[in-house]
Amino acid sequence: MLIRNLTADHVYLACGRTDMRKSIDGLAALVLSKFQLDPHQPALFLFCGRRKDRIKGLL
Repeated sequence: MLIRNLTADHVYLACGRTDMRKSIDGLAALVLSKFQLDPHQPALFLFCGRRKDRIKGLL
């Protein structure tokens, strides 16, 4: 389900492979540890899987 009227100040694309089995909490921990960014800021974080046919987003 898509929610309208959500805004993000920045969009970050994580380069490389990300384990797509990670939950929202796992992706937020990855944002904190690898990128030293706050996952609660108004930003969109995009992660790509190994096969590069799916993208998972954290807003």
